[in-house]
Amino acid sequence: MHIAILTLTFSLPGCGSLKEKRQRMGGLHARFGNTPSVAVCESGGRTRHDASEWTLVIIGLSKREVESQCSQIEEKIERTVDARVMNVEREFV
Repeated sequence: MHIAILTLTFSLPGCGSLKEKRQRMGGLHARFGNTPSVAVCESGGRTRHDASEWTLVIIGLSKREVESQCSQIEEKIERTVDARVMNVEREFV
């Protein structure tokens, strides 16, 4: 069993409220949290309206499978989330 912790830090330029932040970031949990091998949570910046940090835990049978899934998640986030990705960290446990 292989585990990766993927942490993404976002900047939300022009975001004026927590409600707007939820609208811009809210789909992140629904998009990836339904996958059985992925757990998702907002891990930082919860009270800030202009920034957010999300952590995803990805589990797979091989390191290659987990790395591939991490790459797919990063690419999908870049395309679909209305925020600027400031930092991406991958940690294998």
